[in-house]
Amino acid sequence: MGCRDVHAATVLSFLCGIASVAGLFAGTMLPNWRKLRLVTFNKNEKNLTVYTGLWVKCARYDRSSDCLMYDTKWYSSVDQLDLRVLQFALPLSIIIAMSALLLCLIGMCNTAFGSTVPNIKLAKCLVNSAGCHLVAGLLFFFAGVVSLTPTIWVIFYNNHLNKKFEPVFSFDYAVYVTIASSGGLFMTSLLLFLWYCACKALPSPFWQPLYSHTPSMHSYSQPYSARSRLSAIEIDIPVVTHTT
Repeated sequence: MGCRDVHAATVLSFLCGIASVAGLFAGTMLPNWRKLRLVTFNKNEKNLTVYTGLWVKCARYDRSSDCLMYDTKWYSSVDQLDLRVLQFALPLSIIIAMSALLLCLIGMCNTAFGSTVPNIKLAKCLVNSAGCHLVAGLLFFFAGVVSLTPTIWVIFYNNHLNKKFEPVFSFDYAVYVTIASSGGLFMTSLLLFLWYCACKALPSPFWQPLYSHTPSMHSYSQPYSARSRLSAIEIDIPVVTHTT
């Protein structure tokens, strides 16, 4: 693995992270989290389906693409606990994942444009490739947990609603989009951890998340023996002889 260059694992993790964040954003905005289907036995009327999202609610007849009722203020009057939790969890997960993307990008730029020998003045700086990718992997994992946990809860909460009222509730495809995006965040985290584990054995502080000691120029220069250092120095010692 080419740890001293931008590797395919870090590029793939960055692209996977972007796709996962886009999926989370789509899942957050989709009005298809819960579906309430009202069936009528009157032949003169049509069945009605109510689509519930995190921010809006839409009611439409079967075989119709137009909303009979479109509530744009649903976000302020959500009466379902799982959707209320998702209103906070998904934006928080997006913010965490975007912070991880920024750290991942900084790490790749530091790898691509960084010097082979670190600057002594910046030796105590925490911005290095290993530190950025390691923290980014942890943030991606945390963002996946924050988004996946309440999404799984929606599935169980539907069963609770069906038992409490009537079996007319079902979860919609926004749940699948969010679960897939959360899985993408876990995959991104796994790729970064694999990259770090493969590169941490290098004898260089570039691949340590924290510098254990201040690197000096002697640590990166070719070793010379004591004889070679003194070979260029000639010392004349006068010899005094006594004649009798």
